[in-house]
Amino acid sequence: MRTGSRALRRPRALLPALAAVLASALAAVLTAPASAVRDTAQQAAAPAAFTHPGVLVGRPQLDFVKAKVKAGAEPWKSAYDQLLSSKYASLSRTAKPRAVVECGSYSNPNIGCTDEREDAIAAYTLSLAWYIGGDSRYARKSIEIMDAWSAVIKNHTNSNAPLQTGWAGSSWPRAAEIVKYTYSSWPNSGRFGTMLRTVYLPEVINGSHSNGNWELSMTEAAIGIAVFLEDRGAYDKAVATFRGRVPAYIYLTSDGSLPKTAPGSGLDTRDKIIKYWQGQSTFMDGLSQETCRDLTHTGYGLSAISHIAETSRIQGRDLYPEVADRLRHALGLHAKYQLGTPVPGNLCNGSLKDKLGPVTEVGFNALRNRMGIDMSNTRRLTEQQRPAGSNNLFVAWETLTHANNPA
Repeated sequence: MRTGSRALRRPRALLPALAAVLASALAAVLTAPASAVRDTAQQAAAPAAFTHPGVLVGRPQLDFVKAKVKAGAEPWKSAYDQLLSSKYASLSRTAKPRAVVECGSYSNPNIGCTDEREDAIAAYTLSLAWYIGGDSRYARKSIEIMDAWSAVIKNHTNSNAPLQTGWAGSSWPRAAEIVKYTYSSWPNSGRFGTMLRTVYLPEVINGSHSNGNWELSMTEAAIGIAVFLEDRGAYDKAVATFRGRVPAYIYLTSDGSLPKTAPGSGLDTRDKIIKYWQGQSTFMDGLSQETCRDLTHTGYGLSAISHIAETSRIQGRDLYPEVADRLRHALGLHAKYQLGTPVPGNLCNGSLKDKLGPVTEVGFNALRNRMGIDMSNTRRLTEQQRPAGSNNLFVAWETLTHANNPA
């Protein structure tokens, strides 16, 4: 009995030592460099198990859309009709693959660039038509296009190769995810995965110090490819790039007198930063690094941010809370001026060019409908543009997939 009594007392004797160990561990965490804490978070970004389909749209979202279209509800029915009537849904489409896609600045030269981007959008379009409408011909045509490219392509070249790879590489995994995980058979899915791993991923995974929309589009491709390949290392690296780039792309007044810079950018003086921000020296909530270039390129960046966050949410590690404040201000600021509010003289010398394009649905749905953030200007512009079609680069059918989608 006394032996048992002594055994019960031993743990109490260990309590001071245990408390000391815990205190030491806590102190180590609290005093660790911020970079170490970030590194730990980045290493943990990938989910323990990937969700499929899970690039931009997941099965619950697709089922929501399918039910709405079947019921003839708007805006989904009109958006679906728009998709089916587009050139991208054609069952007579012939893919145009090539071994080397060469893309120069401003599409000069354009050797296979448009063909590749549009075939990738077509594969995604057809995959949506298959799942929502249930006609297997669309799945087979999507597979035909993906197989054609995976059998041929070896490289992207010339100055716009990283951006081209990012754009096409964003659409391919969306299509592949839907087809592989909802259609009965795709014998060459492994070859398609090899194509993504060897041709696309190396071109996009290390990012870019060009304009922010480049790196964001490349990162979108990287995270989508990582999901399809179930590559946790690539996923973590893409998230790390995202976390460094978004604060350097969208300004908040809490950043201070100058915008943040992306890791490794080399923007280490005020003059360099202002030049990189298109000469803009007055900063305001939601201003983008490319606002004073034009709204179209800004739209590319904001779209990619939304897409990456949407994919991460589907994968169970939601990035929206990290970027919500920046994204809501950016969408709202640019929507306000596109809707006609006069541009003040201290913003891009009082003049903004072009339009955002069909890029607001994903971010608006996440921030307004899921997170409850009031976004009156973004809502007006989003509803005005419905049904949103394609920008023929890497954005397609987002009224159909994301309008008021609670899933």
